[in-house]
Amino acid sequence: MEMKISKAALFVACMLPLGAAAQELEYWGEAGGWDVMVDPSLGYGCLIQAAYQDGSVVRIGFDRNQGNGYVAAFNEAWGGIEEGENYPIVFALDGQDYDGEAKGIYLNGVPGADIAFDNPDFLFDLAKKYTMTLYNEHGEVMAIDLEGSYVGLEATIACQEEMG
Repeated sequence: MEMKISKAALFVACMLPLGAAAQELEYWGEAGGWDVMVDPSLGYGCLIQAAYQDGSVVRIGFDRNQGNGYVAAFNEAWGGIEEGENYPIVFALDGQDYDGEAKGIYLNGVPGADIAFDNPDFLFDLAKKYTMTLYNEHGEVMAIDLEGSYVGLEATIACQEEMG
């Protein structure tokens, strides 16, 4: 399981907005060891973000343009991802498996996967867990520590209320 890394790495990650036309993220605060950010390109949706030792950057937040929640993860090592392509995935939360679909995306040239949820309450269920492991058809892609994510998402709600 990967542990979160330094604020310096998070600063670099903050400069990486989702999508080709995305604007730079705005720092809102910190909670539970996660940075709380605002993404102007997602309707000023708030999110939490962390960088991990394996080079992964993970974001959990709200897309106000689409009216959903999402988990997005990026890593230089995932070079085979095609932007816009849908990929069947399994993600395990504390060992409980969920089937899903991830869309291939790029973050300033870094490949990633975006998993959208139409029930934002699911994000709080996710945040009550300790680990998230992501699998594709070839096996495990990453395993991350979700420590502090519940506190982080509570701050994300406060951020979202502030955004109106």
